[in-house]
Amino acid sequence: MSCDNYGVANGSTCACPPGFGGANCTNPACGGDIFQGSQRALAQPLSGALYANLTASGCACESGWTGTGCNVCTSAQACQTAFSNSPQGQAAANSTDVGGGAGVSGLNNTMTCSTVSRVWAAGQMSCQVINPTLQALFTKSTTLNILRTLDPTQSPLPNITSFGPSGSVTAQLWYDGVEQFFCTADSCVQDFGDGGASSGASDWTCQDLKCSCRPKSSFCGANPSSDLTQTLNGLSGSVTISCAAPNSTTSSTTCSFKQTVIDSVFGPGGLTLSGCTFGECVRQSVIDSSTAASGNGNSTTAAGGGKSLSGGVIAGLAVVGALVGLAVLGFAVGYRQQRKARRGGSGSGRGGVAGSFEGGEGEKARSGGVAVEWNDVSYVVPSSSSSSSTFSLFGGAQKSRRRRQRREEGYSDEKTILDNVSGRVLPGQMMAILGPSGAGKTTLVEIIAGRRKAGVTTGSVSFPPSSSSSHESAPYPPTYTPRIAFVPQEDVLPAQLTVQEALLFSARLRLPESVSEAEKRERVEEVMTQLGIQDLRDQRIGSGERRGVSGGEMRRVSIGVELVGRPDVLVLDEPTSGLDSVSASKVATALHTISHHPTSPTAIIASIHQPSSKLYHTFDTVLVLAHGRALYSGKGGGAPAAHFAAHGAPRNDLASEGYNVADYLLEVAADPPPALFQYANVGERKVSGGSSAVGVGAGGAAAAGNDGGEGSRSASEEEKGVEELESGRVVRRHAAPPIGSGRGKTPGYATTFLTQLQVLSGREWKILRRDMTLFILHVGVACILGVFCGGLYFNTNDTIAGFQSRVGCLFFLGALIAFSSLSALYNVVDVRPLFLRERSGRYYSPSAWLLSRLMFDVIPLRLIPTIIVATITYWMAGLAKDAAHFFKFLFILVLFSLAMTLFNFLLACTFRNGGIAILLSALTGLYQMTFAGFFVHLNSIPPVLRWLQWICPLKYALEALSVNEVGAGLQIKDTLQGVPVDVSASLIMQLLFGFVLNSYYRDVLVLFAFIALFGIGVVITVWFNVRERR
Repeated sequence: MSCDNYGVANGSTCACPPGFGGANCTNPACGGDIFQGSQRALAQPLSGALYANLTASGCACESGWTGTGCNVCTSAQACQTAFSNSPQGQAAANSTDVGGGAGVSGLNNTMTCSTVSRVWAAGQMSCQVINPTLQALFTKSTTLNILRTLDPTQSPLPNITSFGPSGSVTAQLWYDGVEQFFCTADSCVQDFGDGGASSGASDWTCQDLKCSCRPKSSFCGANPSSDLTQTLNGLSGSVTISCAAPNSTTSSTTCSFKQTVIDSVFGPGGLTLSGCTFGECVRQSVIDSSTAASGNGNSTTAAGGGKSLSGGVIAGLAVVGALVGLAVLGFAVGYRQQRKARRGGSGSGRGGVAGSFEGGEGEKARSGGVAVEWNDVSYVVPSSSSSSSTFSLFGGAQKSRRRRQRREEGYSDEKTILDNVSGRVLPGQMMAILGPSGAGKTTLVEIIAGRRKAGVTTGSVSFPPSSSSSHESAPYPPTYTPRIAFVPQEDVLPAQLTVQEALLFSARLRLPESVSEAEKRERVEEVMTQLGIQDLRDQRIGSGERRGVSGGEMRRVSIGVELVGRPDVLVLDEPTSGLDSVSASKVATALHTISHHPTSPTAIIASIHQPSSKLYHTFDTVLVLAHGRALYSGKGGGAPAAHFAAHGAPRNDLASEGYNVADYLLEVAADPPPALFQYANVGERKVSGGSSAVGVGAGGAAAAGNDGGEGSRSASEEEKGVEELESGRVVRRHAAPPIGSGRGKTPGYATTFLTQLQVLSGREWKILRRDMTLFILHVGVACILGVFCGGLYFNTNDTIAGFQSRVGCLFFLGALIAFSSLSALYNVVDVRPLFLRERSGRYYSPSAWLLSRLMFDVIPLRLIPTIIVATITYWMAGLAKDAAHFFKFLFILVLFSLAMTLFNFLLACTFRNGGIAILLSALTGLYQMTFAGFFVHLNSIPPVLRWLQWICPLKYALEALSVNEVGAGLQIKDTLQGVPVDVSASLIMQLLFGFVLNSYYRDVLVLFAFIALFGIGVVITVWFNVRERR
């Protein structure tokens, strides 16, 4: 049995709600009153009509009853009369039980008619639906009847004057006297707001709404162009019926019917109901007992009016809370490690530099006294045709097979840079590595210094403590880790710092945490004095764009930032290249002083290109390279020339005035006689400090202080090396560790993470404070663009075109942020060389660098300008005028700005070529503009491309901004071809752009996910990709 109006099937009949009857509750009552129940007269469909029409049937209400269907009482007399005339009332009168409740002492069982919005047991209400949009489509009278049932047992005639369980509603909408659709909901709560029950207002909030259309009625298919069947049948979820206190004169008031879909059409205020009248026949005793029980409370149920947080909000709060908790925990752990390290504990790094300084107070100042030995060092890289680690899209596999075939035929694609080079330098010696361009000088010093190489390195490099050193203190313990400093050929220094600040920055990060600040400053002063730059302490270093110190002074500063770490061995790559003879002489003199220090003699190795005669004679020993092989290794001065002349090289006039031995050595190395490579052992020669040198013969080895090298690699080793080279692996055996590294373990840092962050933050703040150009430019441009955008969309109106302008304003802000974040990419590219140098020197961890960049790049240059331009535009454009929506607006833009900044960081860290990164960033910006939903409706995109919207951050930002704007109650009021339009902006938003209503918090979480994804990508890329490779 099927019952309309949600009647209850009872065998072959239906129990119908008040005002309906018939076999399946389809026919409305015609006149009469609600006490008549199934005996009430019913209206029948007229000839040819599907449904009964109360207006056409001439149905009229009796005195004391009103509303569509005559279910609303207007007087207590009408209720009393109707009850007395009902069979139940007559039976009660005969038993002197009035209203089913007589006989109970002290109760007033008089029947009354309550015309307030509050429901005591089961109350009827009838309202007019007057809305311009609906009236444009449906021009005749529209009314809505609602039965609200609070407690059916207290109704005069349960299941006759009431219907449904406690806390339920039933409703019917009528158009021109014909029922169009009917609804029901349950789990209702009656609430009176802050004013309490005495205010006369009430809200009914119910759950599980469902509605059913009457097919072919005016609203539901009679006219296909205005068919609301799908919309009405799809209504679900919660519904709220809010009514103000009735007017004392007219006994009517205004109500609203609120539901998600209805709110999206008619605005957040829902569907407005006008001229609502209330009428509930109820015994006075029920009113008295309910009033005594609830008083002037704000609810007639145990449940209050609070709202629970949605799952999205809870998830967001959980994420934010977890991040804050992790930050606090990380700070606490870092602070504890820092305190422990400063007390001299072992918490100064991961196997860090502190081990190099362990001992008493006297040990902390020790340096030098370590020799350098390298045996049979070879270095091989692929040829230019196969050096790329990334194969081309087409032909890559074919090229690989061709190279494999050539190797099988005896050919090799390898290029040998170094071939079995050996040598030794003792503390207190300076070695010059000479050779023409391409001889392998830079490669050798980088291998000795332990720098990462892209090819295959074999051989060994060791740093044995020298027994012949002049240290007055006890020798180094066996577990001592030598500190190796490397000064590259290029001077990469922070231009905005002064000389003293640059050296102090290095000292704070290179010296152990247990060394006091006073000792670090003392070490900086000592180094500046050694290098002769003490007069430049307060002068900024400068760069090519801003004048600072001279080239020679900058080179000495570069040496100084390495010396403050008290290295045991100093390795330099062409320290005098690009300098005039005077500056070069000053650099060489400073190095000679450091090397021959009376208490801390240091082994110094430097590659030299075209030295002057004076510069050449500064060095104690010389290593001459030619085509990657050693021609000579031994005492400097005239000894190399004599060796060459004795073994077949063209003789020169060694006694002529102004003769430069270095020029002669380079002339021979440029085109060496084959005989020079044939002398494997020519006898030992004593050199200063007790070292010995051996001439080099066949095989290119020059053994110093040893009986022989490891010899050539076996065929199997050659094959293995080729295979490892093919796979891109780099093999180093006994490679030189950088400063602070442990033997056989991952190198650590001299200071804790918190100290690294503090020192880096201090430097970033100084740089930002001294060069405010970029910050002022960002803020100035933000102000100008804010005024421009605000003026362009100044005080947008509430028409459809005005709403499109509002979304256009939001889109403009998102696109502006997306493209302005390109400057973050350039900044990373600009500071990348400095980061590579300092990271290779183990100054700090990449995580500390990233966090400092986040604080002193993202906040002042990204977030502050974003807030400025957004604030100016927001109030000038006349967007939602309340603080809550404004801060939600700012929150979205800040999240989007942070996501785009991290994305550009990721591009800058992934690609070494800044041009490629900028191109990809610009193309990504265009992609985001396309799939953001402003230019193209999201649902109209072809399915093969529609998925791209889900990986578009701007789409989520624009959607959240738009939802936030319409969520403020924006109502569109316009006229289309003479038809007035008064609808919610959320409906226009869905129609024009395809944005999802109530998606703000979902979009917030998605933006957080993008931030996390890009952030993790940046961290991984910096750790594993942004590192020095030579």
